[in-house]
Amino acid sequence: MGDHTDPEQNLRDFYVRYYVGHRGRYGHEYLEFEITNNGLLRYANNSNYKKEGMIKKEMFVNGIVLAEMKKIVLDSTILSQNDAGWPKADRSGRQELEVIIGDKHVSFTTFKIGTMAEIEATPDPAGLTVLHYVCQDLKALVLSLVGMHFKIKPV
Repeated sequence: MGDHTDPEQNLRDFYVRYYVGHRGRYGHEYLEFEITNNGLLRYANNSNYKKEGMIKKEMFVNGIVLAEMKKIVLDSTILSQNDAGWPKADRSGRQELEVIIGDKHVSFTTFKIGTMAEIEATPDPAGLTVLHYVCQDLKALVLSLVGMHFKIKPV
């Protein structure tokens, strides 16, 4: 096993922020999370559909979880992508991913991806596919962590 789990040594400069949202009939609806190098995970989900409200959660994760997030990002090759040719945000919404690992800092903004067919119709389907899958992987991990951490009584 490698040295990934030492946050002091390997995760000193690590940050991820993801946002996906739109403004529509129910106002500004979005999902956003960020993970900082000290293990702080902030999660927000705002939906006014059926009079739902803002859900905000904060928690700390340990170095093993941070190392896994870093591994997801590095394995995805997202750090070598370029969003210059990606479709701009539109009425359907926007998607953003910002990552800092060491001295590498990338920030991507594009339209809200709904289907793989939408990705295939763009000038850079390979790059957008990388974005789509890294965001799905990070989102799945974050939603699992939030769900486990804040569940009061298993049903």
